[in-house]
Amino acid sequence: MRFVLPVLLGLLCAASVSAQDRTGLPAIPIATLKEALRTLASDEFEGRAPGTPGEQKTLDYLVRHFQKAGLKPGNPNGPNGPSWFQDVPLVAVTSQNHSGLSFTGGTQPLSLKHGSDYVAVSYRPVPRTAVKDSAVVFVGYGVNAPEKGWNDYAGIDVKGKTVIILVNDPDWQSTGLDGPFGGRAMTYYGRWTYKYEEAARQGAAAALIVHQSEPAAYGWGTVQVSWSGETDIADAPGDGSKPPVSGWIQLDKARALLASGGRDFDTLVAAASRKGFKAVPLAGVKASLSFDNALRRHRSKNVIGILPGARRPGEYVLHTAHWDHLGRCEPAPDGDDICNGAVDNASGTAALIALAEANGKAGPADRSMVFIAFTAEESYLLGADHYGANPVFPLGRTVGGINMDTLIPTPAALNVVMVGRGKSDLDAYLDRALVKQGRVNSPEPTPERGSYYRSDHFSLAKRGVPMLFLKGGDDLIEGGKAAGQALAADYVRNRYHSPKDEFDPNWNWDGLAQDVQIYYAVGRELAMTTGWPNWVDGDEFRAIRDKSRTGAK
Repeated sequence: MRFVLPVLLGLLCAASVSAQDRTGLPAIPIATLKEALRTLASDEFEGRAPGTPGEQKTLDYLVRHFQKAGLKPGNPNGPNGPSWFQDVPLVAVTSQNHSGLSFTGGTQPLSLKHGSDYVAVSYRPVPRTAVKDSAVVFVGYGVNAPEKGWNDYAGIDVKGKTVIILVNDPDWQSTGLDGPFGGRAMTYYGRWTYKYEEAARQGAAAALIVHQSEPAAYGWGTVQVSWSGETDIADAPGDGSKPPVSGWIQLDKARALLASGGRDFDTLVAAASRKGFKAVPLAGVKASLSFDNALRRHRSKNVIGILPGARRPGEYVLHTAHWDHLGRCEPAPDGDDICNGAVDNASGTAALIALAEANGKAGPADRSMVFIAFTAEESYLLGADHYGANPVFPLGRTVGGINMDTLIPTPAALNVVMVGRGKSDLDAYLDRALVKQGRVNSPEPTPERGSYYRSDHFSLAKRGVPMLFLKGGDDLIEGGKAAGQALAADYVRNRYHSPKDEFDPNWNWDGLAQDVQIYYAVGRELAMTTGWPNWVDGDEFRAIRDKSRTGAK
């Protein structure tokens, strides 16, 4: 057993927010946290998919608890006055009647089966999608980064063609954080969302990413679940931000495809990792596939509550989490087809409720404290992105915020892992809170996953708002980093985006309560000070923050 820090001994002894533990910070309402997580992750809520009965149950639950915490409706522009909701127009798309993906014209024709060999969807609200005899081009990592002098599309026209793309950044295999794209740490250029967006800007008819578990940070099973069934997209007819077909292809099938075009996969991967790479057409190879899209238009909702500020109510501090999950999904071997999303993200939503209760009990801060439960995070951050594009509170008057997503219940830890450390002034706020707990801020162990670009805070960060995102502690008091990292790996391997992400009555809640207490401390300090945190010089979001703050002044 490792030495237990004295300040942690009393951390979880109180279940009432009226008490303080030995850190001097208010204790988190553990009973509320547990009950909210258990309820939201129950089969009754059917996996909380937008546009299903589970959504209405979730909205009712959130409003009831926000009201109980003393919050006020947060959207002043509701149709009938102040409202708890912000409408998010969506189209639920279910792809069906897949023809299979065929490649002809090479040395060996290939016929791929949907689901096991490839997945394909359309992010455009059209009833049918078809690509016929589309020329195939290998475009390396599919990156066009003028500021880095890197363009994988230079000198080639891919309009109407099918592009084959590698996942992650060109330097992802680096052991350190040095390199044109941050070395081991994934940038936004490495995210699949960016790759589809850039392929669309280049005019591609289809974009297929080669799946590799290490650089993708998840296995093929996650791809199958996430790119099958009903998927929400923005209700924006004519939106060309994604190509007509977006999908993934299994690694062994990609190897066979390139070989059929007279190319060696490993040789091309090595070339694509170097600056100056030129896209490679697969001579004579043509791609064809088709599928139907069942469309169901609906309006989902972000839930917004506010604790108005006592002195500067026109300055806002955000607390966010996404309430949605996948609903019914690919059944587990035991037949269970409800993706309950206990950790992802009933945990963050329960923490949001607990923080609302704790802050309501503490009373108004100087600045207004806003609590937002976003919809459609699992559909590529659509709820948060809608809020970012249509903010209820001006982004230039938004001080900063915290986002809670996938809080894995673990025993107490000696540290916390901050995702995106070194990007903004929020590091100092976090460090001050950690000092009170006797914990430290540790480097992210898996920067290659690009986690900062994979949750709702990114939709606000890219619009200039500094946002804090934690992944909890991985250096456990009992068992150290080996135990902490094993727990996280077990979740990703066995439960993430599957029906086995369920509430466990045997969880140890100590680490989760520590982390929620840190979120409380950072949010409260932001709301009680006059400072305006910013991104560090040279950060990708600094310029837009400076511009928004100039306008606010």
